[in-house]
Amino acid sequence: MTPSTHTASAEGVERAVVIDAEGVELEGDLAVPPGARGIVMFAHGSGSSRHSSRNRFVAEALRQESLGTLLLDLLTVREEQIDSRTRHLRFDIGLLAGRLIGAMRWLDAQDDTRGLPVGLFGASTGAGAALVAAARRPDRVDAVVSRGGRPDLAGEDLPFARTPTLLIVGGLDTTVIELNRRAMEHMAHAPAELAIVPGASHLFEEPGALEKVAQLAGDWFVGYLSRRSG
Repeated sequence: MTPSTHTASAEGVERAVVIDAEGVELEGDLAVPPGARGIVMFAHGSGSSRHSSRNRFVAEALRQESLGTLLLDLLTVREEQIDSRTRHLRFDIGLLAGRLIGAMRWLDAQDDTRGLPVGLFGASTGAGAALVAAARRPDRVDAVVSRGGRPDLAGEDLPFARTPTLLIVGGLDTTVIELNRRAMEHMAHAPAELAIVPGASHLFEEPGALEKVAQLAGDWFVGYLSRRSG
């Protein structure tokens, strides 16, 4: 899907948006179903973008649960070009988290998203950024879900996490499972759970694996975002 494409469905209309986050213009795709009970922002992983087929699959499932979605690129086009060579910006977790926080402020300025409970869905390195953003804005983030993520990259912010967090990892992704378990040891003040999808690899490419991710994420977000909206 190109940034100018709009898709209409029973879950609302997806529209291309430009977000002023920390003084930087970021491109995103926003969809808000009628009567949305919350909105989930997607932070993609290293080397990916808002066009990620896996994140879009999960986003569509969330919209069927009356949750809005915002898929956005946390780097500008120029930064993406630089990062494709240097690979350093994708690991600048503080920078990415700051832009997520800036995007939250943008959401609060829009008529159809102002005041909606916010969830963050992070994949790979994006999970680290999501956790840092949640730790720094516990008043605004109501739930976090990580898919094959690197929560360990949140580093010194982990002990300050208060937001309910679900860490989803493939059963075959043994290294990432261990990294998630270690990260959880530092999240003493956050309700955190580790969900392992049996037989799934890092990208959840096996039959039924991504569907399981969508189900787990949907249940988590609906449960916690509905509490705030209620």
